[in-house]
Amino acid sequence: MKIRLLTLLVFVLAMIGSVESQALKPGKGQQPAAQSKIAPWVMDNTANGAVAEFLVVLADQADLSGAAALRTKEEKGRFVYETLYNKARSTQGPILAWLKERKIEHRAYYIVNMIWVKGDINIAMELAARADVARVEGNPQIRNVPDRPVEETPSEPDEINAIEPGINYTRAPQVWAMGFTGQGIVVAGADTGIRWTHSALKGKYRGWDGATANHDFNWHDSIHSGGGSCGANSPVPCDDNFHGTHTLGTVVGDDGGTNQVGMAPGARWIGCRNMNQGIGTPATYIECFEFFLAPYPVGGTPAQGDPSKAPHVTNNSWGCPPSEGCSANTLQAAVEAQRAAGIMTVVSAGNSGSACSTVADPPAIYDASYSVGALNNGTDTIAGFSSRGPVVIDGSLRLKPDIAAPGTSVRSSDRDNDNDYRSASGTSMAGPHVAGAVALLWSAIPSLRGQIAETEAILNSSAVHINSTSCDAGGGSPNNVYGHGRLDIKAAVDSQAATISPTSQLFPHSGGEGMIDVTVQSGLSWTAVSNASWITLTGATGGTGNGQVSYLVRDNMTGAPRQGTLTVAGKTFTVIQDGPVSGDCKYNLNPLFNGFTATGGTGSFNVQVEPNCAWKATSSSPWITITSGCCGIGPGTITYSVSANPGPSARNGTINVAGQVFSVKQKAP
Repeated sequence: MKIRLLTLLVFVLAMIGSVESQALKPGKGQQPAAQSKIAPWVMDNTANGAVAEFLVVLADQADLSGAAALRTKEEKGRFVYETLYNKARSTQGPILAWLKERKIEHRAYYIVNMIWVKGDINIAMELAARADVARVEGNPQIRNVPDRPVEETPSEPDEINAIEPGINYTRAPQVWAMGFTGQGIVVAGADTGIRWTHSALKGKYRGWDGATANHDFNWHDSIHSGGGSCGANSPVPCDDNFHGTHTLGTVVGDDGGTNQVGMAPGARWIGCRNMNQGIGTPATYIECFEFFLAPYPVGGTPAQGDPSKAPHVTNNSWGCPPSEGCSANTLQAAVEAQRAAGIMTVVSAGNSGSACSTVADPPAIYDASYSVGALNNGTDTIAGFSSRGPVVIDGSLRLKPDIAAPGTSVRSSDRDNDNDYRSASGTSMAGPHVAGAVALLWSAIPSLRGQIAETEAILNSSAVHINSTSCDAGGGSPNNVYGHGRLDIKAAVDSQAATISPTSQLFPHSGGEGMIDVTVQSGLSWTAVSNASWITLTGATGGTGNGQVSYLVRDNMTGAPRQGTLTVAGKTFTVIQDGPVSGDCKYNLNPLFNGFTATGGTGSFNVQVEPNCAWKATSSSPWITITSGCCGIGPGTITYSVSANPGPSARNGTINVAGQVFSVKQKAP
């Protein structure tokens, strides 16, 4: 009897084990569908029973489109953090329970709704078979920075240059002279870590008040094993390589003496180590993006995140090559979340040039990233190693890089001791020039903070354009070698430091008088000059602070319409004047209307008229802005932008041109 009972018990246990074993493996019908969700890297690295790290990306991802309608960076950041965090909490529970029950090593993230898992192919297949899982991607180790890289350096790499050549060449000192050094702006460095006590960096650290250090909300280490000289989970900022200390120095570095190595010495910084002795993974990169979105205390969790402590700009001098197993879209949602939160993500374009379409690695390939190519320092020639566009890996043919900055023989802070400096070359050195430039621009123009698209447009339009036909059929600028050209931060600040109202005026052939209001940043001076002999300034020709400019337009005796300009506070004011006869002009607009979603956008339409007929376009609504083609003579094109609709209703507006009406309709949120 006992033998029979024992036999029955063994049989039951065997059946239970068989059921549990079957639960770990998808059925035959599920296997092809599950396998199609698994990245090749995962399949390769879990072959023959091997265990690997992979990322389980959930199908339900948060919708962040509502952030576009919010006005301030603070509002955007809070909305993005809460939306992402709540989505992760509401959807990850069943998978987390499954992993905990089986004691499978894992870590949850929210900036991308995903879970890092360490397991074998059976675990990957089981997870991929779930309807709530979109894909299973690899978590390869990416060598971004060699242990001690061979560098292009001058003969005396530690020679003091006071203000470094790259800082001068991008015209940062001229912005400092205007009183803007980056004050009020926080820049984050995601890299190999930071020697926070370095003389060029310590005084700029947000966690240092001049007497004591507080690393909570200011530092995070995403390296949880290894870590070289810093060890794992370092509670204080530490650099186990040199790269992070060097790149951050180019953003903010200044020792208060002769070492002025940074673009924005008045800015503050925070940091996150995303590489272990120069080696990162998609998970460590994403963890730093997550920390920056809503920083939390050292040793804390994302549940303690405070988006009000998020940086304004992040510098990312690293890449995640698909050639080494990083999926092209692994980091995209994290970068887009930063952008939605009003955080400018500056990314080095990569060092795979000089061939075309070598901007191939996330996050440089993304539209949401502002990607930077490298110039030979002090020249407008591209460095041979600088990666070029267009982007082909995702099929977008996107133009990259966006802009170029000095990237060879760049001298900056080093991690070896608190007063050490060294020179290095790479797009890693070019990117920080741009991150620092954004800090200067947002310091000078606070209204731009968190406005990413507008900031990119200003940097692009103010850059020193450099033509190239190397990776473009038509050549010109922008192009896939230099982007929009060489960074010129003084031109960018000048373009925004003053506003004039109105920006144009249409006069009859008999002429008349006009007035222009000038609004200028406090303490800045401005001038006004006429660029046409028939337009005469009759009042102030300059001043400090806000003011007015009066002018006189003389009779038009030429027999045809004419156009002239004034330059006021660096802005162009356009005067259009009719000829003696204008009654026969017939104006047509093509098209006559356009519709927009609640998020807004841009558009254009053509003015069709005889060559000698003058016209001016005016918007009837504050949410419709004419961005170019405000006025003209003869046929022309008007471009305009439509801001996001805060709701709750749809709205209608118009642009009026010589008695003709162009209609704009926008949907409700």
